[in-house]
Amino acid sequence: MNTYLLALDQGTSSSRSIVFDAKSRICAMAQQELPQIYPRPGWIEHDPLLIWRSQLATARQALKKAGISASQIRAVGITNQRETTVLWHRRTGKPLHHALVWQDRRAEPACAALRDTPAESLIQQKTGLRVDAYFSATKLQWLLDNIPGARAQAERGELAFGTVDSWLIWNLTRGAAHVTDVSNAARTMLFDVRRNAWDEELLALFCIPASVLPQVLPSAAQFGQVDAQWLGEALPITGVAGDQQAALFGQACFEGGMTKNTYGTGCFMLMHTGGDFQVSGNGLVTTSAAQPNEQPQFALEGSVFVAGAVVQWLRDGLNAISSSSEVQHLAETVPDSGGVQFVPAFTGLGAPYWQPDARGTITGITRGTSVAHIARAALESIAYQSAALLQAMRRDASAAGAVPVSQLRVDGGASVNDLLMQFQADLLGVPVLRPKIVETTAAGAAWLAGLGCGLYSGTDELTSLWQAGRQYLPTMPSQRAAELMQAWEHAVRQACAQ
Repeated sequence: MNTYLLALDQGTSSSRSIVFDAKSRICAMAQQELPQIYPRPGWIEHDPLLIWRSQLATARQALKKAGISASQIRAVGITNQRETTVLWHRRTGKPLHHALVWQDRRAEPACAALRDTPAESLIQQKTGLRVDAYFSATKLQWLLDNIPGARAQAERGELAFGTVDSWLIWNLTRGAAHVTDVSNAARTMLFDVRRNAWDEELLALFCIPASVLPQVLPSAAQFGQVDAQWLGEALPITGVAGDQQAALFGQACFEGGMTKNTYGTGCFMLMHTGGDFQVSGNGLVTTSAAQPNEQPQFALEGSVFVAGAVVQWLRDGLNAISSSSEVQHLAETVPDSGGVQFVPAFTGLGAPYWQPDARGTITGITRGTSVAHIARAALESIAYQSAALLQAMRRDASAAGAVPVSQLRVDGGASVNDLLMQFQADLLGVPVLRPKIVETTAAGAAWLAGLGCGLYSGTDELTSLWQAGRQYLPTMPSQRAAELMQAWEHAVRQACAQ
């Protein structure tokens, strides 16, 4: 009986596929690492063809590991790294350039020209976003302006733009569907999130021809059919969401005030705000949450550009560890960071600071500082940045008269680090809950696909599928936590004074 769901999880550092059963249990998983391309400092790219090939390969591997055929799959869900921008030719399906990754900063000059102009307020009021090179609009603008002949081809309707979900769907359907969902469209700086529509005024501002844009659908909808040649059976794609909105959904955060944090390459905290569009006064962005239907749903979001990537730097840049899994053991060899503060602003600072010119700093070093102190400070930097986000969310929620945050649900690779999660609970002063299934991003995509194909009746049924795995309770006195946050903010100011 076809009661399995296949989730395609295309992330910044890897492509993964997971087979879930109807009870949201993982049956099989396959993963391939995705190489990063660094043409210049601050420029980060991916090979779009490798994104597609690796994703397809993992889908085939996951089905094989699960011991099932494609005919037993009820539907396919997709979740993806957001903002990453792909431009391809409609007739040939070939990319015109490498994908510009969400971390890529080459469009910062274009963004700087818009800040402190009327355009900045216009963009925030329509999209909920801040003007930043993080989002897709200026990435797409750069591609159209810097690839010879691209703008003329776009004006003739020959090119297609998409975030990674659109690129995968195009290939899965062999060019039959050029679509995206609201949660991905909301990350482009071109989409009016209250109207759920591409905005003509913003398209004109960024000189983007409307002909390159995909059709926008709710997150649970009919996105197209996977062509039978790829997996051996034609399969419906019925759920799509950007990775962070998918994780919010997979954490069963369906009501206002419910908050999750994903610890991946970056760190992403989202607070569901229901149907209320709220412009942040504290350095956050407003974004569309995954929408099971046509009804707009919103969330406040804070994005940390460098989280788990700081552990990769310890491994590859500093050669302090040989594998990422060693970092907790190294950090635990010292009782604390010894006064060392590590601000990993490798590509500037995201929310709530928004300092694109900030640079990574390690402060508080003495003759007694060891590599273990630096490793502990690196881990703690992830918790400090996340605590700063939640503090900003609390201020926004208080201003709006919303329900205060009572717990934080966590997921992502670094959420399995017990030292980090306990320190996070101590800084926040609220319980930190890690679910039994930490693959919440993929689970969210699978749940949306299950809703879209009728396997699930609604979010009440999905709420019953979420289970807590481990809870971390705060043990640090609140005064000590406040002192540590003050020391962190001082270090941030030093990083911004480069």
